[in-house]
Amino acid sequence: MAITGVDPSSYYSDYYANVSNASADALENTLGKVGEQATEAELMNACKEFEAYFIEQIYKGMEKTIMKAEDEDSGSASQYMEYFGDMRTQEYAKMAANQGEGIGLAKQLYEQMKRNYGL
Repeated sequence: MAITGVDPSSYYSDYYANVSNASADALENTLGKVGEQATEAELMNACKEFEAYFIEQIYKGMEKTIMKAEDEDSGSASQYMEYFGDMRTQEYAKMAANQGEGIGLAKQLYEQMKRNYGL
């Protein structure tokens, strides 16, 4: 049974447009809260979020270099793949940043900000 007048691909493309910048907005909100009153845990959390965002941007840049088949670029299935692919990339970036010391960016940012804010 088909529902007339409803285009699920437009729903997901609208939702994707709003969600695609969510990680950047969340990072901006977290960094906006960091100041001289921030605890060391809050500062480290902000640094980890920045590192995850940085890794996410690296992954997205690497994904752009992959050649795709022409038939993958059309249709609503492509929109769904792009949306869920970005969610996957965000999760991989978070895992990479939180695993061990990540790439070390969070630790270096933390040490520098700790000196600057006098924590």
